[in-house]
Amino acid sequence: MFDLRDIRFFRTAKYSIIASNFTQIMKILVTGGTGYIGSHTIVDLQTHGIEVISADNGINSEASVLEGVEALTHKKVKHYNIDLCDSAATRKMFEAEKPDGVIHFAALKAVGESMEIPLEYFRNNLLSLINTMDAAAQNGCKAFVFSSSCTVYGNVEKSPVTEDTPLQPAASAYGRTKQMGETIIMDAIAKTGMKAALLRYFNPAGAHPSGLIGESPRQTPQNLVPVITETAIGKRASLQVFGNDYPTRDGSCIRDFVHVCDLAAAHTLAMDYLINNRSEDLISIFNLGIGQGVTVLEAIAAFESTTGMKLNYSITARREGDVVAIYSDYTKAQKVLNWNPKYNIEDIMKTAWQWEVNRNKN
Repeated sequence: MFDLRDIRFFRTAKYSIIASNFTQIMKILVTGGTGYIGSHTIVDLQTHGIEVISADNGINSEASVLEGVEALTHKKVKHYNIDLCDSAATRKMFEAEKPDGVIHFAALKAVGESMEIPLEYFRNNLLSLINTMDAAAQNGCKAFVFSSSCTVYGNVEKSPVTEDTPLQPAASAYGRTKQMGETIIMDAIAKTGMKAALLRYFNPAGAHPSGLIGESPRQTPQNLVPVITETAIGKRASLQVFGNDYPTRDGSCIRDFVHVCDLAAAHTLAMDYLINNRSEDLISIFNLGIGQGVTVLEAIAAFESTTGMKLNYSITARREGDVVAIYSDYTKAQKVLNWNPKYNIEDIMKTAWQWEVNRNKN
């Protein structure tokens, strides 16, 4: 495990990338705050002196993750165990807290599961968004950062994709909830008194380098990297690679894996951009990825070479809802937000494995 002194240095060296000050930002609500990306974003926000309120119903996360957050930041996080689909409870929370901005992560997110229970995905992801936006507008919020996804692009004809790449029909119900969520924000934002940023990120992966927080869903993980680490540690007998007959360099799907700490930093930057009125537009859209496509088989190879562990995996049929190949052009985020991802696929695998080992010690 990393020494905490190394973490403090790491924070200063790699994440002090925000040029403006945060004097105008007093309090930010993070919905889905005990989730994977939400918890890492809370760490980043608090590292920059921002007061954070967390909200999560715990459907796919544990509030205990906040203990790791507090160990890293030495700051207590006020947390609401709340279902944002409950409009009355959502309004009550906003009236009590009066946050200056909202970062909205709360959503169901598994591509495969969304094809099995699509109505639940539409109900949860869209109703929670509507209730959160409405309460934010009614309580004087200035900024709304939306956790979107590269799934909004659908099966693109070529990569890398830019923010101007035309959106194709989404390949999954999850992707459609993100497309519809963006549309809701675009249609409603002018009437809310807020500005919004839509962050279309690619494949979040990895863990905080301390090994204190990482991806730990209540439900069985379906994302590639935690499936890899769970296979390596023995929780799974083997790993399935869904298809090796795609038109890619090795037949497996191509993805753009972005480290969760890099992703967290982008949310802080986006909030700063909106709150401090550097954005001239009501809505700003940013791709967040490392700009490199990695195949599933290459990701497996990166884990094996980085950790020295051999994975037991097999090739199976294609999975419904999977996009063939997609990776990002993040030039806009780089120029406008001063965001530069610091980690590569090997770093992702190293930190993800450290987290897996640490959380299974007891």
